[in-house]
Amino acid sequence: MTDYVSVRDLTVQAVIGVHDWEREIEQRLVVNVAMQTDVRAAAAGDDLAGALDYSAVAEAIATVLREGKFRLIETAAERVAERLLADFPLPWLRLELRKPITGAPAPAASSVTPAPNPAVPPAYTAVITIERTGEIP
Repeated sequence: MTDYVSVRDLTVQAVIGVHDWEREIEQRLVVNVAMQTDVRAAAAGDDLAGALDYSAVAEAIATVLREGKFRLIETAAERVAERLLADFPLPWLRLELRKPITGAPAPAASSVTPAPNPAVPPAYTAVITIERTGEIP
């Protein structure tokens, strides 16, 4: 039997990026994580003590991202996965980290369409998804 517990759409403001201007601001990161765990004990006793604590998982993720001030989302994802596997009894997890990238600002209402600026990339979302396994003590 395989059970999964997920935390989805956790939004964290953090310093992340390689560009000089990115090192001076906080940007929005969105995390989804699915964690393999056995929920039977928690379900049988209807007791948080036997469950994977979603709030503790979310706080651990946010702490790693806020304190890390990472340059790459790849590094941020690895550090979050390492922390979760170290702090919680998880044999497996899948973590997705998204960093929405803002493109050119929306033009003001006008009958004139501005020419595209090739120096400003379009808006997109950078995404990394990793799967990792951990040793259960």
